Amino acid sequence: QVQLVEAGGGLVQAGGSLRLSCATSGIIFSESRMAWYRQAPGKQRELVASITSVGLTNYDDSVKGRFTISRDNAKNTVYLQMNSLEPEDTAVYYCKAGYYSFAYWGHGTQVTVSS
Repeated sequence: QVQLVEAGGGLVQAGGSLRLSCATSGIIFSESRMAWYRQAPGKQRELVASITSVGLTNYDDSVKGRFTISRDNAKNTVYLQMNSLEPEDTAVYYCKAGYYSFAYWGHGTQVTVSS
């Protein structure tokens, strides 16, 4: 059974930081491409950052220089370090695992940034 469990969301003031984690089980984590998406109220889900199985990263322009995605294959966990948070970053953040044609999602964690 595949499970992706996000944690680390919460309420933070603008300029603050949060670190999200996504613990996985039931997948070959080391061979999976991992990503963080977010969905704000009334908006479509969008890709925030991704990391390949060999550690290559990609970021949406809106978070470049502020967010860092990383992975720990020994812990089957992917992280998203979020610094200099802005109210526009408020959203539910989802973890996604991709393995060949398969895709798995977590249930999301709420991030709220107050101005």
